Amino acid sequence: NGILKKAREIAVLCDAEISLVVFSNTNKMTEFCSPNGQLGTILNKYQKTSGRKLWDSKHEYLYNEVDRIKKENDSMQIELRHLKGEDLTSLTPRELIPIEASLLNGIDKVKAKQNECHKMLKKRVKMGEEEKERLTFVLHQRQMGLSDENIREMENAYHQKGRDFPSQMLFPYHVQPIQPNLHESK
Repeated sequence: NGILKKAREIAVLCDAEISLVVFSNTNKMTEFCSPNGQLGTILNKYQKTSGRKLWDSKHEYLYNEVDRIKKENDSMQIELRHLKGEDLTSLTPRELIPIEASLLNGIDKVKAKQNECHKMLKKRVKMGEEEKERLTFVLHQRQMGLSDENIREMENAYHQKGRDFPSQMLFPYHVQPIQPNLHESK
């Protein structure tokens, strides 16, 4: 604890970047890094200043890859801010051209998707109307089928009852007054 306390004091009093890693006999690790520094940054400074290699080539490659990805991420975030319309005043007209092209491309894709959705909606509406017509026709056919069946039943009942009456039975006909009297023929 005494060495960690001294490291803190030196970091504050001398405004120095300090990194301290201590391993005990039981393999317990204790570390300290000054508030204005980071362990990786301090170790890189040590490596560059002393000329000693702390990392092997594999670790060096990974470190460079992480650094490259961080820079790429920062660049993409700046580009995203530009696409959102932020920080455009610092750009030259030449730098604005690809941003404009990207935005126009995006607008075209949105319009294409919108047209596709509109066509799909029209198709679904048309299919719904056709289904409605088909179901209306089926319903009408069923209703007509019931009506035809009822008419057939009535005709069958009429014919059945007609057989019950004697064939000599005459049906009276009524003559309208404007017609000549058929009984008074000369």
